[in-house]
Amino acid sequence: MGGRGRPKAELMLSDEERARLARGARAARSTQAYALRCRIVLACADGASNAEVAARCGVSPPTVGKWRSRFVARGLPGLADAPRAGRPPTIGPGRVEQVVVAATLGAQPERAARWSRASMAAHSGLSASTVGRIWRRFELRPHVQDGLRQAADPRFAGRVGGPCRHPPGP
Repeated sequence: MGGRGRPKAELMLSDEERARLARGARAARSTQAYALRCRIVLACADGASNAEVAARCGVSPPTVGKWRSRFVARGLPGLADAPRAGRPPTIGPGRVEQVVVAATLGAQPERAARWSRASMAAHSGLSASTVGRIWRRFELRPHVQDGLRQAADPRFAGRVGGPCRHPPGP
């Protein structure tokens, strides 16, 4: 009589696969998850049951079964992380480039010394939140330059320049 449960996927390793798995299990550049998967497959190839491998590696038996079957089906590439689900970007690279170029190289906005999120949003047709996320991603701060702010009013320099150039005496 055989064992209980589903039959295990047959796992046979070539010498090259065994060597690559051993390197992956101990390589400093391997992620911890990949190293664990390599150790699981190596233990399964040595003939251990899923429960024994799970106890040895500190995972659950279904996890061992998952990596055993993925290795049997896909080989070494099957141990890599599967692509994650996620919403695709809704703003194309061209629109992002438009915001980045305008914030860094473009002309100043009308009636303002610097771009604000609101003025950039009106200029680009994106929301202010999206503009903020783009600026954050590229570490842009067009509203602040060297800690100084410039006024858009051309008479500002005349009003401030006099006292700065000729400060009052002691």
